[in-house]
Amino acid sequence: MSVGFMLANGLAFSPDSLRRWLIAAVAWAVLGNGGTLAINSVYDRDGGDIGYLDNPPPVPAALLPFSLTALIAGWLLATALGSAFLMAYTICFALSILYSVPPFRAKARAGFDVLINSVGFGSLTLFAGWAALGKPAGAPVVAVAAGFFFLFAGFYPLTQLYQMDEDRSRGDSTLALALGKKNALRFATVAVCTAFIFFLGQAWVGYRNLRAAPLVVAFALWLLLLIPWWKRTASLSRASEQRGFYQALWIWAITDIAIVAAMIPVP
Repeated sequence: MSVGFMLANGLAFSPDSLRRWLIAAVAWAVLGNGGTLAINSVYDRDGGDIGYLDNPPPVPAALLPFSLTALIAGWLLATALGSAFLMAYTICFALSILYSVPPFRAKARAGFDVLINSVGFGSLTLFAGWAALGKPAGAPVVAVAAGFFFLFAGFYPLTQLYQMDEDRSRGDSTLALALGKKNALRFATVAVCTAFIFFLGQAWVGYRNLRAAPLVVAFALWLLLLIPWWKRTASLSRASEQRGFYQALWIWAITDIAIVAAMIPVP
């Protein structure tokens, strides 16, 4: 979200822009994202290793009302940042319910799982940072938000590969289970390549200078992770797949920094 904010704001911080960033961070990242993760935990009730938790604790009895309270509080706070930010938050609120809560529970439906995450955690999270400043959609946020849609589409299967046994035991049908490990990694590689068509294309059109060079480095890091991974799928252990997921998180962070470095407005 802060990537979108930086693309809109640049380095010209003012009391008003910092206030808007703080409201957006609390509404989107703390309450919205926190409430989404909490409501997902209510219905997953994981027992085995999952992302960020090697040994998930039992689900507290009050987690469902807590998660809904957080989501609603975030929505109320989002009203302070204008219609575009509120619209993005409202869509993600609805998607978080569709993703986790029965009977729809999109995370257990192959294809819907990656689509909801790509829209919410991908495009709309990036756009929300831009919209927090009340700026209309335009360059570079449209291309970058489209790129983040595909970047999360590529990242999402990596979160599922080492959890396939856990998902299978629960009866979920995830994208990784539907495609199989090798095809899921091929899908991830194509999606990441598509993301960088948007990123590098926007950099070429509007930011053709040395500041865009880190984008090439970030792209190379993704390929160095993904291509050997799908070539060695049959021989990799679950622990190796989990390490690959965490390596992807680091490369995602490098990609964020590269996009800001390339496209941040400068005087």
